[in-house]
Amino acid sequence: MSDFTSHEFGPEQILATLAEQAAELPDDARIDLLERLLGAAVCRRLGVYHIPSDFVLSVVIPIFNEETTIADVVARVRECGVRCEIILVDDASTDGTRAILESWEGQPDLKLLYHERNQGKGAALKTGFENATGDAIIIQDADLEYDPAEFRYLLQPIVLGQADVVYGSRFSGHNQRVLYFWHYLGNRLLTTLSNCFTNLNLTDMETCYKVFSRDVLKVLTPSLREKRFGIEPEITAKVASIPGVRVFERPISYSGRTYAEGKKITWRDGVSALRCIVRYRRGIRGIRRG
Repeated sequence: MSDFTSHEFGPEQILATLAEQAAELPDDARIDLLERLLGAAVCRRLGVYHIPSDFVLSVVIPIFNEETTIADVVARVRECGVRCEIILVDDASTDGTRAILESWEGQPDLKLLYHERNQGKGAALKTGFENATGDAIIIQDADLEYDPAEFRYLLQPIVLGQADVVYGSRFSGHNQRVLYFWHYLGNRLLTTLSNCFTNLNLTDMETCYKVFSRDVLKVLTPSLREKRFGIEPEITAKVASIPGVRVFERPISYSGRTYAEGKKITWRDGVSALRCIVRYRRGIRGIRRG
């Protein structure tokens, strides 16, 4: 490391030089350096920790008519700092999305899957889950509302053996784009009702960012039935019914879209979510709630 004894270096210059040199180090060496400088406890709070070299995160991305954002989303996933298997499920897009995906055929970190008819987000997720081989699996929307830079932070409780499932909460996080009051109120209502049946104390049941251990996904996937956005309360109810499951929640940032920018969920999906909260309140059939 550099010699900082010269009076020419002030605190800002020292920190900038340290950051520059740390960025050139391999991941493990950089984390070791940060732990020495900041201490292990501070690093844990910041989400700085070691991920095993053979760890793979499966990123399942359901897609419908996202030609303007899908390339940026994939690029951001690739820059997230975690070794990823990227599973792209095109749900019969009618714009130029499929042509973009087909041009990526053969790229080793991508699995490209296609539905011949539009079935909905839930169906696309199930297809992606069935083809995931990673140690953990996360859902990533194909727009730019959620930031893959937060994958490492969300994975931390699973990698450290503390959790089996992690939810990213938009309502306990920071850097939120201000949009629709009634969407916010609807989300909080649906989360509260879901919690009443699952006995979880989530703040954001409808969040996209849900991370599952491989073992939980094996139990969950065969039971999934919902084709559209009802998949969110269905997943939550069924996760909660798995005996001994450990669920964590971590704050995330969120940059929601307007309908003019391509947002697809409507009030009808909210009504469907209410139905699903009640329908799946008992969780996975044949499994006794823990």
